Amino acid sequence: MLKIVKASLLIGATLGVSGMAQANVDEALANICTIVQADDKSELRKKMRAVEADYRLKLKDYYDGITCSGNSLIRTALLNGAVNSGSLLVKKMPKSDLSAPEADGKTLTAWVTENGLQDSPIAQLLANRI
Repeated sequence: MLKIVKASLLIGATLGVSGMAQANVDEALANICTIVQADDKSELRKKMRAVEADYRLKLKDYYDGITCSGNSLIRTALLNGAVNSGSLLVKKMPKSDLSAPEADGKTLTAWVTENGLQDSPIAQLLANRI
């Protein structure tokens, strides 16, 4: 959440309307968890393109700031079997961010192993990218 707030404030400072910019970014990303859980790849792609076009934010800029019931977007996709959305997220994230520890201090790979999700197509794609 801290990254999205920082990014929003930076955008707001540039535009001169920091409160409005942050509210708009938050509003733009409001239903992203629902989109990932529903495995709606085309809607997720539209959302990511809109945020990039409107706020100049890439997935890596706001990924850490979004949690869905305490899990990151990729973890949410893994838990919900959202293969299409999860695959898109894994492909769009930089490799260095995929291997970095998340908010709980565990890497995605360690978390996947701990939760027994190694057979998931998302986990296999993740292992191939890292």
